[in-house]
Amino acid sequence: MSESATDWNSKKIRGTLHAYVAFDWGEQIDLNLCSRLLETEPAQTSKPGLPRRRRTPLSIDYRPAPLVCMLPMASWDLQPLGRVEAAVEVILFDFATLSLSLRVPFELTANELTTLASELSTPGVLPRLGREILEPLFKSLQGAIRQPRWSELFEEYFVFQFHPENSLPPVELLLAQHGSWLAGLLRLENSPLAKDEIEESLKQRMQYTPNDLLVVDWAAAVLVDSDCEETLQVIQFANLQLLRYRYLDDLLDVEMANTSRWASWPTPLGRLLGEGPSRSLRELGALNIEASNLFERAGNVLKLVGDMYLARTYRLLATRFHLPAWEGSIKRNLEVIEDVYRVVADQAATVRGQMLEIIVILLIAMELFLFLFGWK
Repeated sequence: MSESATDWNSKKIRGTLHAYVAFDWGEQIDLNLCSRLLETEPAQTSKPGLPRRRRTPLSIDYRPAPLVCMLPMASWDLQPLGRVEAAVEVILFDFATLSLSLRVPFELTANELTTLASELSTPGVLPRLGREILEPLFKSLQGAIRQPRWSELFEEYFVFQFHPENSLPPVELLLAQHGSWLAGLLRLENSPLAKDEIEESLKQRMQYTPNDLLVVDWAAAVLVDSDCEETLQVIQFANLQLLRYRYLDDLLDVEMANTSRWASWPTPLGRLLGEGPSRSLRELGALNIEASNLFERAGNVLKLVGDMYLARTYRLLATRFHLPAWEGSIKRNLEVIEDVYRVVADQAATVRGQMLEIIVILLIAMELFLFLFGWK
């Protein structure tokens, strides 16, 4: 091993690990009521929105604004750092999906950072910690949540943030000489990666100045920047949006399995009792409205106003997270539900027509019966 490589692997690098995990708590949440409920919790403080960079005022806008809660510090066993104290923040959106953020400062060698990345790849550790941290908050806010339930789905994501003026070589040299190390952080992998895998992991990247860098992958991102709160917000929201899209896709997949039940032809007694197309029509209409509403709210809550860098950041993350593919899947399912709705509506019209025909025939038969037997 060359001396330069030895020096690099033993050099101390300072930065911050941002760990995000998104959860889903229900169908909808009243943020105003949440704010009032949190006032009774002395260990928690809340604020109505998110901070903005001075460089681009009003560059991020959430409609409606989420609730941001600062929680007490959390302890976390994280090798090779050992037992660490992490700053905890929660961002709660009105569609009852939230993102938990843990911030852990570090000063580690390049090799130790690779070990840290590998440790983060252990499945289930961060979600379990997140549930422990959030359980008291969930219980205290259940009165503000419509249909409260803690979904088994979650999405976790990690960001290794480095300050450009500290520890690291210039960005161009970092990419040229230490691309394999960056790829290991992005893939949460401490084993050597193939050249093609390194190139693929570094493909989704961008810069605003020659001294900053953002590289995103499926599991983690590397961010070389100091004034980057809004960039971190966009990363956090994209991870949360991925969870919401997964939830909607699963919901629609389950409901799509019921299409045969919706379109089933009822028995004559069932028609008289209001079963079949008419009931299915109401169920389909309610599902279509609810799913469309949830989809639109999850997709449109984030507004990037006048900041092309943040817009590009979001598109970069959307590409890596395959958000357009999830959107396409949800839209196709909604279209299928609309098609089934039209079929069931035709069935309902047929049932109504048949019932009217039966009533007319019965009335005619009654009139004939009365005429033949002389009853008036």
